[in-house]
Amino acid sequence: MKNKFLLGMAAACIAILSCNQGTDKQEQKEFVNTLEFAPGDEAKIAEAFLTLKDSSEIHLREGLYKFDNLSLAQLKHIQISGEGPDKTILDFSQQTQGGEGIRVTDTKNFTIRDMTIRDSKGDLLKINKSEDVTVLNLHAIWQKADSTSGGYAIYPVMCRRVLIDNCYAEGSSDAGIYVGQTDSAIVRNCKASRNVAGCEIENTSHAQVYENEFFGNTAGFLVFDLPGLSKRGGFVKAYHNYIHDNNIKNFAKAGSFGTYWGVGNASPGSGVIILAASNVEIFDNKIENNNSSAIAIASGLAVDDKALEKINDNYFPISSHISIHGNTMTMSDKFPEPAYEHHIGKLLVGIEQMLNASDKERKNKRIPFIMYDGISSNILNQGTKANPDSLCIRQEGDNIFVNADLLNMSKPTKWHPSTDWKDYSCN
Repeated sequence: MKNKFLLGMAAACIAILSCNQGTDKQEQKEFVNTLEFAPGDEAKIAEAFLTLKDSSEIHLREGLYKFDNLSLAQLKHIQISGEGPDKTILDFSQQTQGGEGIRVTDTKNFTIRDMTIRDSKGDLLKINKSEDVTVLNLHAIWQKADSTSGGYAIYPVMCRRVLIDNCYAEGSSDAGIYVGQTDSAIVRNCKASRNVAGCEIENTSHAQVYENEFFGNTAGFLVFDLPGLSKRGGFVKAYHNYIHDNNIKNFAKAGSFGTYWGVGNASPGSGVIILAASNVEIFDNKIENNNSSAIAIASGLAVDDKALEKINDNYFPISSHISIHGNTMTMSDKFPEPAYEHHIGKLLVGIEQMLNASDKERKNKRIPFIMYDGISSNILNQGTKANPDSLCIRQEGDNIFVNADLLNMSKPTKWHPSTDWKDYSCN
């Protein structure tokens, strides 16, 4: 009887909790305050952003709006909505002040949806230090894609629980969709084109990127950990994405080429780049016609010879626990023309030439689909383990992998790139 009573109480508690959760979710959909505006109300809209109260929705009717910038901060349960990306358009091309088109700071349960934002001087949408963020059916574009474009189109940073769904990003001089220093993020059903990087997950943990299309960029998809930031990334999964034809010239701002870590280091023709990241799984993607490399795995030392000096709790420069399996990969018969003018592109060209010169059976084969720089944690302790950082590759077909032996590339007599990947093959 006692056991039955306890079980009954437990069931009742679960039922009450479930009801309460359902009620909470329903209440979260309702707003205490709803403000609606039309084109011509720009001054009122900018004021509303600054004076908004918790539990408010701003709805923007169909039409073209012109703003200098918009900003909101320290609010809960907020939604900014339009009537669709082809109907509600926010134009920031005349911006004279502010670092972003729209800046959102320190919010909880924030949603922006159903509109186009375009042509700001800096980032288009920056969401900083916020929780439970949703970006839905948003187009964020620069109509002219070159080094004068802002860096990031959709840019949540130092956030928790982010969803970016059914969005489009175009024209960024850095990354179209960028999630930085964030815990728990989903990017799904999105498209990104004509950016330097289509999508970048940087120093972000517990991210899932799936059912997206990244095409026509310099590089399709990046997973980076960089030094000097507030947290370490990891546990990133990318699957069921279509990453293709990312071969355009790298048009990152000049400073990106002049620093170790800038996205200017991405070679034209890159599908996926994993840099100094850990616990990353790339699987069941179509990675096609990215004509410099389908997937590149690199350490921080590939771009910064002082990377070992920057090791701390938030940064470790060696990529580790990388799992790559079940991807469909193809490549055309030559590098894209912009790769021959790019410093990393030239390295990739050199690797292909060395492989074909040292192995006559390769004839005129392309660089293998997966390029690993070969820099492992053995460098820290002069170790000799074959695969000390747990790279795990399960791919079928020919010409799958090259260990580029990058540290010896400048020493021709010692440089021995290898296509033998038995030490990295796993079940």
